[in-house]
Amino acid sequence: MLTKWYALQIKPHKERSVFEQLAELDIHIFYPTMNVKPKNPRSAKQKPYFPGYMFIKADIDLMGRNAFSWIPGTHGLVSFGGIPAIVPEELIQKLRIELEKINVVQSERLDVQCGESVRIVDGPFAGFDAIFERHLAGNERVQVLLAFLSRHPQAVKLDESYIEKVE
Repeated sequence: MLTKWYALQIKPHKERSVFEQLAELDIHIFYPTMNVKPKNPRSAKQKPYFPGYMFIKADIDLMGRNAFSWIPGTHGLVSFGGIPAIVPEELIQKLRIELEKINVVQSERLDVQCGESVRIVDGPFAGFDAIFERHLAGNERVQVLLAFLSRHPQAVKLDESYIEKVE
């Protein structure tokens, strides 16, 4: 049995349903996804790393070249000159390692309350101290009060990762 990795082309936004169909057929699948933090809390928490593609490990000689063309939601195997392209095992392993790095569980929001002191550690205001004002909706953004050109603090919006709590 000569199983090899192949790239399967999927119709737009059909990755999840094709994955489920292939899983039911007991086919070895690698569906690379990355964790995301969507603005809409009801949106998917994972997005395809290669939209429109996933990898399957199969014996094409046994199954036939067109076996995957008939699965609803697919366009078939990626082929060159009518011959399905083989994806090297090493590439699959490297992708798995990279995705593990990307998908490392990120920490929860910074535990800081309105009025507490924070230090800006990144970005154009790095090195300045500020007063935390609030968390903003969306992609981990915060608003701080920064007094650097006048005595009157100005509201500045930053990525949450740009600040740290001052003890």
